[in-house]
Amino acid sequence: MSFLLDSCLMFFSQVLFFAGGWVFFLKQLFKDYEVHHSVVLLVFSITFALSCTMFELIIFEILGFLESSSRYFHWKLGLYAFLFVLVAILPFYIGYFIIGNLRFAPQKRHIRVLMTTGAWLAFLYFFWKIGDPFPILSPKHGIFSIEQCIGRIGVIGVTLMAVLSGFGAVNYPYTSMFYFIRAVTETDVQNIEKRLMQTMDMILMKKKRIALARQERLKQATINKSQGGLWGMISKVTSGSGSSENMSMLKQETEAYEELAKQLFLESVDLHNAQVKFWSQQISFLLIGIIIVTSIRGLLITLTRFFYAIASSKSSNVIVLCLAQLMGMYFVSSVLLIRMNMPQEYRSIITEVLGDLQFNFYHRWFDVIFLVSALSSIGFLYIAHKQAPEKNGY
Repeated sequence: MSFLLDSCLMFFSQVLFFAGGWVFFLKQLFKDYEVHHSVVLLVFSITFALSCTMFELIIFEILGFLESSSRYFHWKLGLYAFLFVLVAILPFYIGYFIIGNLRFAPQKRHIRVLMTTGAWLAFLYFFWKIGDPFPILSPKHGIFSIEQCIGRIGVIGVTLMAVLSGFGAVNYPYTSMFYFIRAVTETDVQNIEKRLMQTMDMILMKKKRIALARQERLKQATINKSQGGLWGMISKVTSGSGSSENMSMLKQETEAYEELAKQLFLESVDLHNAQVKFWSQQISFLLIGIIIVTSIRGLLITLTRFFYAIASSKSSNVIVLCLAQLMGMYFVSSVLLIRMNMPQEYRSIITEVLGDLQFNFYHRWFDVIFLVSALSSIGFLYIAHKQAPEKNGY
C-alpha cells in the first residue's frame, strides 16, 4: 500500500473510534446527565480514539498490515498526539472545571484561565517529580525527550493497571499464573491419545458383548416360550440369571470406560490447546486481540460504575475528564506491557517509537503492585465477609 492509502485507512479507523467514544459518552456515561460543555465530549472522544488507535497499530504490527514506514509514522504521530492530550489538554481542562466549581474562586473568564494555568504548571511540576524515584530512563535522555514523558505516564498507568488487575484476580490467581502450567511435549500428547484410543476400543468391545448377550437373551426367551411347561420355566430361570448378571457387569464396566474416555478426551484437548508451536503469528494475534478487547471492555465497565457512583450534575464534567486521563494512561501503559508479550520480530517498530525505556522495570513494578493489590484485596474481602453476617444479624 502507498503512504497516502495507508493514511486514509488510518484516518477512517480513527473516525470510527471517535464515533464509538462519542456514542459511549452520550448513551452510557451521560445518559442521565445534561451535557453542559461540548469540549468535554470532544476531549473524551479524542482520548478514546487515540487509545484504540494504539491497539490497532499493535495488531497491524503482528499482521504486517500497512507498509513499515507508514506504521512507524502513525505510531509517532499517534503517540505524540496522545502525550499532548494527556499532559497538556486534559490536565488543563480538569483544572479549569474544578476552579469553576469552587464558590470562592472568581468566575471572570480571564481570571479562571490564569488560575487554571497556575494549577497546570503545578501539575507539571509534580508530574515531573514522579519519575525521580524510579529507574525508568537512561542518563543520555534530554529533558524534553519523549522518553521523559512516556516513562512517567508509564509509572502511573502501570500502577493503575496492577491495582485493577490485582483486585480482579483475587478469585482465580492460580489459573492465571504461568508457574502452575506444566510444559507440554509431543510425547505427552501422543501418550494421552494412545490411551484414549485403547479406551475407545475397550468400550467398543464391551458394547459388542452387550449386544450379543442381549441378542442371546431374546433368542433364549423365544425358545423358552415355544417349549412351555415345567422344563421351559426351569431353563428360563437358569439361563436368565446368568445372562442378567453378565449384562449388568458389562454395563458397569462400559460406563466406567466411558467416564475414563471422557476424562482422557478433555485432557487431550487441554494438551493440544497448550501447544502454540507452529502458529506463533496467529496465536499472537489472537492473544493480543483478547487482551485488547478485554482491557477496553473491562476498563469501560469500571469507568462507568465509578462514574455513576460519584458523579453529580456539578462534578460530572470534571469526573469524565479525570476518567479520560486515567483511560489514556492505562492504554499507554498497556502498550508498554503488551510489547513484552509479542514475538521478537514484531517489537522493533514499537521499541523504536517508545524509545530507550527500561521495559523490564515496568514488568517488575507491575508484578510487585499486582501482588500487593491482590493480597490487600483478599484482606479487605475477608474483613467484609466477616462483617456481613454481623450486619445481617441486627
